Amino acid sequence: MEKLMLPPREGQRVPDVNLRVLEESSWRDLRTGDFFAGRTVVVFALPGAFTPTCSGAHVPRFNELAEAFTAVGVDEIACLAVNDSFVLNAWKADLHADRVTFLPDGNGAFCAAMGLLVSKDDLGFGKRSRRYSMVVRDGVISRMFIEPEEPGDPFHVSDADTMLHHLGGVAPPDVLLFTRAGCPHCARAKKALAERGLPYAELPVSPRILRALPGARTTPQVFVDGRHLGGADELVAWLAAQ
Repeated sequence: MEKLMLPPREGQRVPDVNLRVLEESSWRDLRTGDFFAGRTVVVFALPGAFTPTCSGAHVPRFNELAEAFTAVGVDEIACLAVNDSFVLNAWKADLHADRVTFLPDGNGAFCAAMGLLVSKDDLGFGKRSRRYSMVVRDGVISRMFIEPEEPGDPFHVSDADTMLHHLGGVAPPDVLLFTRAGCPHCARAKKALAERGLPYAELPVSPRILRALPGARTTPQVFVDGRHLGGADELVAWLAAQ
């Protein structure tokens, strides 16, 4: 049976501790009690900067879904880790995560007060945060998703999509465009998506890649949530049906 290190602290106030934050070239003290007061904040905590799951999935998805969280009344998304501000600032820049606020719990004071400071001595990390996410409304924790206590680095419930679903939000579809330079239909597809405010990923491809796709010889080729939609005409028709 899966065990949690401790029961979720729902209904309790977040700990009021001091964090040392480096902004540009100046240090300032940030009281967590002040940070959470009077607004709704989604926090996700993770073991450390530049680690695989944290860099590849946890931070990027929260950053991608920032507008969807705003739409359901979230004022700020914050990432908390037992790292210093130098490290978190460099990590934020590396990930281009400009929609997430990074909270450096360098001494582990916040995590310890939450009861979620765990040993990662086997990895040479020392004390780090348990992976979890929570909604904090005016300083009070309204919901927590704590990863189960199991070997490795579980990442099942603290993800952005789980939190957004809990808050009643809807994630935008994942759209991928295979394109080529100078393609007018590619430009038309991108314009149609932009007019609807839908983000997309673009992958310029060679004729060889197109030949490898079943039934695909022209660009763009559009995929939505893993399903092959077709070209620009099919995309426009799909958008009209939404």
